[in-house]
Amino acid sequence: MSNQTIDTDAALELASLLCSRLCHDLLSPVGALSNGLELLTEEKDPAMRQRCFELLEQSARTSADKLKFFRLAFGAAGGFGESIPTAEPKALIDALVAGKDRLTIHWQVGADALPKPAVKTLLNLSLIAIEALVRGGTVDIAAEVRADGGRQLAEIVVRAAGPRIAFDDTIGQALEARLPASELSSRTAPAAMLAAIATRLGGQLQYARSDDALVMGAVLPVG
Repeated sequence: MSNQTIDTDAALELASLLCSRLCHDLLSPVGALSNGLELLTEEKDPAMRQRCFELLEQSARTSADKLKFFRLAFGAAGGFGESIPTAEPKALIDALVAGKDRLTIHWQVGADALPKPAVKTLLNLSLIAIEALVRGGTVDIAAEVRADGGRQLAEIVVRAAGPRIAFDDTIGQALEARLPASELSSRTAPAAMLAAIATRLGGQLQYARSDDALVMGAVLPVG
């Protein structure tokens, strides 16, 4: 009974941290919407009003794109089956980096569809990679489903390469399930969630970093 209580407490804490992360990432575009509406009520110049409308449209699009991304990356993603077309996560990642001219995404996914846990893993590893490239760079995303004896394995590799890699060691520890629960934060919660998914499926996560590259990989049994 005590182990069940501990597991429940840990799950609730992780859910709370993921919610905090979601709110943090949405605060800026939603705040811009509020500010834009306030300016619009006061502005009389037609040209400035048009500019306000453009900013409102941009903020609304950014908010919607992030909500769609986090719905699949963090949430249950209702409406999808157990297998998700790979065009879906590709579109979400492309939208996430839209306007970031210093970032280039290379997509090398051979499968037409991936299991939902693999897609969640791919999205979150991609998010970590994108955020690691504070000065721009390239993100290579690869995934496939292959046979291994009598079972199927989903393999995912995400590589970030750039002039400076911003990657906190605690994120790596969370990916490998080595970060104590007491040290979890909204920043490390997505990595901890991936570790929990891998553990439940009997899979594995790993990473390696250098001054100009970060490579993260996952092997997850299918079915």
